[in-house]
Order: sequence, then C-alpha cells, then structure tokens
Amino acid sequence: MQLIRKKAFARAGLMGNPSDGYHGKTLSLVVRDFSAEVTLYEWDRVEVVFSRNDQTRFDSIDALVRDVRLHGYYGGIRLVKATIKKFVEFCRREGHLLHGRNFSARYESDIPRQVGLAGSSAIIVATLRCLMEFYGVEIPLPVQPSLVLSVETDELGIAAGLQDRVVQTYEGLVYMDFAREVVHERCGLQCGVYEPMDPGLLPPLYVAYSTELSEPTEVIHNNLRTRFQQGEKAVVEAMQRFGELTVEAREAILARDEKRLGELIDANFDLRRSICRLPEGQIKMIETARRAGATAKFAGSGGAIIGTYGDEATLERLKTDLGQIGCRVIRPRIVETEP
Repeated sequence: MQLIRKKAFARAGLMGNPSDGYHGKTLSLVVRDFSAEVTLYEWDRVEVVFSRNDQTRFDSIDALVRDVRLHGYYGGIRLVKATIKKFVEFCRREGHLLHGRNFSARYESDIPRQVGLAGSSAIIVATLRCLMEFYGVEIPLPVQPSLVLSVETDELGIAAGLQDRVVQTYEGLVYMDFAREVVHERCGLQCGVYEPMDPGLLPPLYVAYSTELSEPTEVIHNNLRTRFQQGEKAVVEAMQRFGELTVEAREAILARDEKRLGELIDANFDLRRSICRLPEGQIKMIETARRAGATAKFAGSGGAIIGTYGDEATLERLKTDLGQIGCRVIRPRIVETEP
C-alpha cells in the first residue's frame, strides 16, 4: 500500500509584509521548529480524516470558548478538501490525466494557530505535495505557491498574499518581487519572481509568539485590502515603501550589515503601525523586545514577532521579559541542519 507523508513548515516574514498582496516585495524564511504534516495512503474511497486539531467535543463551555479563541471556528479539514478540489481542477485544465485510485488523507500540525506563522497555508502546501506524488504530477515550483493561494482566495474567501506560500514551497530564505511589471502568468496563474538566498548570511534572529494573542489573518487583511482598493493615499504609499525597505534589506543581508538590517526591521513595523490599528497586546510584544535591546517587527499578521539581537545576553533578556507577558522565544531553525 502506498503511504506518503509530506511536511510544510511555519514561516516568519522578515521584511516587507504585508505588501505581498499589494504588488510589493518581501523577504521571508521558514521556521522548521514547527510544521504541518499530511499523511496520504491508498484507500477504498476518498476520505479526509479529522485530526486532533479539529475538536468537536469539549469538557466544558469554557473549554470550547478557549478553543475558539485560540484556533478559530474552522479546522484544517476545509483546507485539505479545498486543496484536493483545486488540484483536480488544475490537473484537468492543464491536461494531466489522473488515475482512478482513491485515498485517505489526514493532517497534523504543531504550528501555533492565528499568530501569523502561516499554519493554514502549511497544511495546504503539505497536502499539495502528497497529491502530486500520489498522482505522479509535476507542477512547476514557481506555480505551486499560486495554486496554494487560489485554494484560500478562490475556494475559501481568505484574503492573503503569495509570500507565505512561496517560502513554504521553496523553503530556506527567499526574496520575492510582486511588482506589476514582473508578475507573469504561468499555467493560468499569476506568479511573481522568487530568489532563494543563503540563510547563512543572516545575523542571529529570534522569533517570539504568544499562545494567548490571536487574530485571524483575514480580519486584519480584509480591512487593509479595502482601504488599498479605495486608493487611500497613506496605504498605497506605505505598500510602495514596504517594497523599498525590502530591497534595502536584501542589500544589507548580502553585505552582512547587521546594524542596517535591524534598523530596517524596526522601520517595517513602525510603518505598519502608522496605517493599521493594532491590538495593544501585540504592540506590547514589540515594545518589550525593543526594551530588551533587540529589533522587532510582526512575523506575519500579529501575535508573533521576529527580529535581530546582538548577543546571548540580549537573547536571555528577551526570553525573560517576553516570557513575563506570556510569550515563548526561539531561535528559528531555517535549514535542516545548522552548525
């Protein structure tokens, strides 16, 4: 019996987010400390199995309320089902013949939910990898993120950009350009230009996240998207500036200019704060990290932050100070093996 297991990792936006959905540029990296894994095996019918992440029974009303606060109303089942549907439609459109064998699929994920570490897209990426192997279909690497995005935007109505899907597909550290003049169509989908970079060029980084702060990505992005589409001057100009900051950050990384990269990381958050009303708890994470001597910005849509730090003493202060407000601090593992 054919048994397939595929993983996709959490990600942290290092620079430029949230401009990926607004013709901007971003730098992002995977966080291999957390992953979503999908298992797919041949079965007598097509079956998508509930996982422990899809709770429907609770010990009390309070337990249900806590689960909704941390994980939202929707589990990963909808993501797996929507991925299967879009995969079949893509293959038929592109002329890929699919065999008639059925399968059972299930997922597991330890990616912290709704703190901006891209847990939902990781489930989709892992599911797509399983489907490609099961059916023997090769989808070009630059196309895969766009197909993953279409699962969320077309099927599920989730406002999102390509950044998460690109870095989760390519892995490592990736520079991405989504400017109108470089975006192109391939296999019926819109693709940007993606440049893998050497993670070894990065200075020491930390990622911190809270298990108590959560805000669904679509809540934050829907408001911002509406304002952008309406041509609000501050938002349109900010998206252009995010792209400029990302170009500068790429140059700083290549030059190994840690000081400049740190300044740009801080500037990215300050710009975001200027156009968005952010929850006080999430602002407190940034301010706490900066008081400890580190740089800080959102790793995604809020609830997790990323930045640089100068030495081990600063890292220990980060762990202590952020720990006091309910956050965990890690040094993200970007590649499979690190010294």
